[in-house]
Amino acid sequence: MGEVLSQNEIDNLLAALSAGELDVDQMQSNEEKHVKNYDFSRPTKFSKEHLRTLEIIFEHYSRLVSTNLPVYLRKNVQVAVASSETVTFSEFTNALSNPVILGIINFAPLNGTVIIDLATNLGYAMLDRMLGGSGVPLEKSREFSEIELTILQKLMIMFTQLLREPWKNVIDVNPVLNRMETNPQFAQVIAPNDMIALITLNMKIGDVEGFMNICLPFFTLEDIMDKLNTKYWFSTMQENRDENYEEYIESLIRRVDVPIKAVLGKSLISVNDFLNLQVGDCIRLDSKIDSDMDIYVGNIRKFTALPGTDKESYAVRITSVIREEE
Repeated sequence: MGEVLSQNEIDNLLAALSAGELDVDQMQSNEEKHVKNYDFSRPTKFSKEHLRTLEIIFEHYSRLVSTNLPVYLRKNVQVAVASSETVTFSEFTNALSNPVILGIINFAPLNGTVIIDLATNLGYAMLDRMLGGSGVPLEKSREFSEIELTILQKLMIMFTQLLREPWKNVIDVNPVLNRMETNPQFAQVIAPNDMIALITLNMKIGDVEGFMNICLPFFTLEDIMDKLNTKYWFSTMQENRDENYEEYIESLIRRVDVPIKAVLGKSLISVNDFLNLQVGDCIRLDSKIDSDMDIYVGNIRKFTALPGTDKESYAVRITSVIREEE
């Protein structure tokens, strides 16, 4: 409640208004200044501009993950930036479950480390998919076996290596996975009260959805904080743009080796006949001598061809190209 005026003060105020010594509009404009509380235990070291730049970097990272992860899982993967915020490291670790999938990454040449936190339901779904299942997570969490940790470490190395490209416009980094932890108590790599930028990615693998968190300590990014602004980021990106970029990509694709196999035909035999096969035995195939062979590029049937020889080597002559609509 505001201060209560006495009758004498009210009379003096009315007299001053009548004499023109006080202006009503001026009195109304003198509003109280709002004081903003500042928490010294949680200093604001990451500005909104810094977080926005980190979001742009990890939007690029999300696209790379959604492109490379299906190679391992053989399933559609969708990844997008969900949020970015500044918290203390203790708040981040206290929110972790047990067991957890944490990748401790050396972010050279920068000091300190970066942590990738993968939701356990996503980890179980990836394991199930890579081991021949449909990609369904466990109903109840449990500890990971040594074999499962080895598979997850392979995926975490892939996640680590993909960090290079998005950061190239800010600094050339060489991230290396130091170790993996499944217990959050062994991931105390910085002081509990230190501030971190927490970037959360929403990942969807088929029907399984979860989060991947990237923990970026201020201590690690302190030397490049001036570069974490959109103006610098876009200007650097423009300078690095090459006019012959498409030709460069095309030249890289042309040098990629792809496996090609020619299938003469197929046959079904018993296990006993297979075990007794000897040199010189004949196997009856389901194709004729004058029929075209199927040529596979990877696992895709792409050409038909006729068998033959080229000097002292076996060869095939392409007779037709199988289009996608065929």
